Amino acid sequence: MSHQYLSRIENLLRPEGNVLLNMTYDEAAGRVLSGDPKQVDEIDGQFAIMVSEGKTVRMARSIGRPLRYFLAKLADGPCLLVAERMDEIVARLKEMGIEDQFHPSYTRMVPAHHVVQIQLVGCPDPNPKYDRFFTPVRNNLPPDIDTIGQLYIARLAQECDLWLDTLSPKEPIGVLFSGGVDSGAVLVTMYDRLLKRGESPARLKAFTLRVDQCKGDASQAQQFVRHCNIEEILEIIDCDSGSLDWKETIRILEDYKPLDVQSGTMAIALCREIRNRYPDWKNLVDGDGGDENLKDYPIEENPELTIRSVLNNLMLYQEGWGVHAIKHSLTYSGGQSRGHIRTSAPAAFFGFRGFSPFSLPRVIEVAESIPFVELTQWDHQRLYELKGEVVRAGIRAVCGIDMPVFEKKRFQHGAMSSDRFETLFPKEESTYRFEFANLYPATRR
Repeated sequence: MSHQYLSRIENLLRPEGNVLLNMTYDEAAGRVLSGDPKQVDEIDGQFAIMVSEGKTVRMARSIGRPLRYFLAKLADGPCLLVAERMDEIVARLKEMGIEDQFHPSYTRMVPAHHVVQIQLVGCPDPNPKYDRFFTPVRNNLPPDIDTIGQLYIARLAQECDLWLDTLSPKEPIGVLFSGGVDSGAVLVTMYDRLLKRGESPARLKAFTLRVDQCKGDASQAQQFVRHCNIEEILEIIDCDSGSLDWKETIRILEDYKPLDVQSGTMAIALCREIRNRYPDWKNLVDGDGGDENLKDYPIEENPELTIRSVLNNLMLYQEGWGVHAIKHSLTYSGGQSRGHIRTSAPAAFFGFRGFSPFSLPRVIEVAESIPFVELTQWDHQRLYELKGEVVRAGIRAVCGIDMPVFEKKRFQHGAMSSDRFETLFPKEESTYRFEFANLYPATRR
């Protein structure tokens, strides 16, 4: 190889950002290095890993943690920078004196559930190779709500148990809690696991955001914990709507999708106030991923979707249209693989160790095995009702608690009044996109 094609790699990822549940980081990294999808699929937890051997670079991630890379040009050859965030890449480029090479669209997001292989062999370097490592079997459960619910929540409980094994027995745990189905299921499951492990549930708190004293989620959360007889763990977190700043959210998320920015703004407000009250708090758990697993989004609001596309495509809400589709974004990936940043980035920004059990592959594989078509007969309303029925049946079977199910509300709509929401958030995506573009003034295109 000639001198001009020598390559270097800047790995800016922090191993401690991974939440591995069944092996050490070195063991997981070895599996990614092998390039064998079967070995990578055996990694359980939230992870983003980059390894290299000679000219070959391999990367893999779960939904719960982003992984981004950028190919810079140096006098002596290409340089691959790998990080969790764009601003980390920019900071390193500034140290190297070549920040003028950066543009957000030049970065690439490793799609969740794939091993990405890059060969640094010269200029131009070849396109990455994608090998799927997680392919759940679809539609192989019987069309029985009780059976499905028990299997789904039992798997959730198993993953929560494995995560609890990584903590000290007295370490406090917070749940970002709206009183909805997903955060409610996580809260009750965590409470149940602590009791059954012989550990004190007093270490558990349910944090609910209330903006401008809006009753919304706060009232729903109070009803939920009262119904489940766990009122002592609820803590309402108040904030003023004047402190909400969607432009700040775009900086933290490094994305501009309106629904994610709106949800992320609420997550930032909640994380900021928790941090103000509890300077040393570390662990936050959330219900993100529950909607994607049970396909509980209003199809009518997205002109690109039909109920047939939602039910016929593997993990459509988790991964988008897939890495080989025209609609797939190389810069952002797709589905929750992109959108989970609304949850993970706020937690990380305020120094929390976040955990989203519904987004773990082992939980997703149970959800994908649900026979959705047989249970819904292509009926939208039946699909929207399904999540509450499945989760409620599962919580009853696994935890012995009959949890309430309330009408679905997005996080950003339940925490504050609709009138105030309309005045705070722009309606057009172009406004959010323009603000994002201003983060990185054009230098080189």
